[in-house]
Amino acid sequence: MGELLTFGQMLAAHARLHGGRTGARDLERATTFSQWNGRACRLANALLGLGLAKGDRVAVLAYNRLEWAEIYAATAKAGLVAVPINFRLLGPEVLYIVEDSGASALIVQDEFAGVVEEIHAGLSIRAANLVHFGERPCPAGFRAYEDLLSAASDREPGVPVAATDPWTLMYTSGTTGNPKGAIRNHKGAALLSLVTEIELGIHRRDGALLVMPMCHANSLNFFGAFGYCGGETAIYSRKSFDPEHCVRTLAEGGSTFTSLVPTHYATMLDLPGAVRTRHDLGRVTKLMISSAPARPETKRAVMEMFRSSGLFELYGATELGWATMLHPHEQFTKLGSVGRECVGSAPIKLLDEAGQEVPDGEPGELYASTPYLFDGYWRLPEKTREAFRGEYCSVGDMARRDEDGYIHLVDRKSNMVISGGENVYPSEVETALAAHPAVKEVAVVGLPDPKWGERVHAVVVLRDGAALDEAGLLEWGRDRLAGYKRPRSCSFVRDDEIPRNALGKVLHRALKARLAGAAGTVAPGGGGA
Repeated sequence: MGELLTFGQMLAAHARLHGGRTGARDLERATTFSQWNGRACRLANALLGLGLAKGDRVAVLAYNRLEWAEIYAATAKAGLVAVPINFRLLGPEVLYIVEDSGASALIVQDEFAGVVEEIHAGLSIRAANLVHFGERPCPAGFRAYEDLLSAASDREPGVPVAATDPWTLMYTSGTTGNPKGAIRNHKGAALLSLVTEIELGIHRRDGALLVMPMCHANSLNFFGAFGYCGGETAIYSRKSFDPEHCVRTLAEGGSTFTSLVPTHYATMLDLPGAVRTRHDLGRVTKLMISSAPARPETKRAVMEMFRSSGLFELYGATELGWATMLHPHEQFTKLGSVGRECVGSAPIKLLDEAGQEVPDGEPGELYASTPYLFDGYWRLPEKTREAFRGEYCSVGDMARRDEDGYIHLVDRKSNMVISGGENVYPSEVETALAAHPAVKEVAVVGLPDPKWGERVHAVVVLRDGAALDEAGLLEWGRDRLAGYKRPRSCSFVRDDEIPRNALGKVLHRALKARLAGAAGTVAPGGGGA
């Protein structure tokens, strides 16, 4: 019996079967399946020609560009392992990932050549394997990407790549300590793509606009799904998110699907009505919202704006892939839920500190067993063992199951506030406070308190032109939250003052550390019980 095809093998099949169709594009360029496959082969052969061998790692530092499609395909064809790096990281953070992964080559977009020059003294990669692409001239000390491709063969590399061989090494955005590299193999990627196609009902007539960074698991996973089924993959190649431009791109670009975080949708909804109604978004029939809790009113407004009932929500992680999916027909019967297990996955387990399953309605640490779980953390066997209980894996999220089997996320275990001996989950408090009409966004953390150990503190971003003070917010919480859950203090900040990861997700631990460092300036507003 044959194995599942790798992404590189599947791309070759698409090139043979319908090579003239557009396979991938960004906002400036497009490539047919035949052209894409040929360039991926050239890059694969060029990397092997630099002395790389099967299993070697190739680090990539770039904004969203068409080259990502070529690099992911080339590494799959050559049996190499792609190491995508978050472009928001600073030099020392980039250096850590490159060195920890043991990368044998580093491919860099021109905007990041300066980062490489900054960390050059600490790099183990030989100079001949630093590759540069972009509009600017290739600087000294780099090889030009296009020169490498033009000198290489467009034949399939002929490297025997097994389904169980690793394809990606993706570093998680940990908020404490160094990030961990999560390994996923070709079989896991193929199965995740297949499940995505089944759950979303996508086929080769669909097209995806990938807005989230291509260095992130969300875009990589949807890239794989649309690539496997032969749909068109469009990469949103802008350095920052522009809501009006994105709306126009969706209206005019022909994509039928996109995946965005709630913040993206919120900024689109904040556009003037005349701007939103100017564009026909009727072709976009499938929408994904993920990576952070979404307000019910946001979901309703999104469906109204897109004139679509095809809004999906998922819960997943770099290590897990997709664990649950909430389908369009469930959006308002199961508000606040992230759905049930995806097809092919074992029932989720919610465990207490002793490893026992908790009753329905009670919070427990979420353990998932999917057919595409990651292989483990790179060079961290103890961390890998800590993440697994048999065939089940956890990334530290807390959740509860309702009587119908739907999963409701509670919070990150590490974000939990313990006030007066009671467990407080910030996401629950944030949901209550976010319902205030003046609140644009809110993040809740625990700050040191001499009486209660920790007190609940809210960090609030107000809507433009809105007025609200601490007393008003605390009073709002009084009727909506149990006494021990209510904030006892709050601070008002600008949106850009909240630390976030590459997806715009609030980094609670970093926010807490920042506030704790300035604790003398944040006055408590009361007790914690």
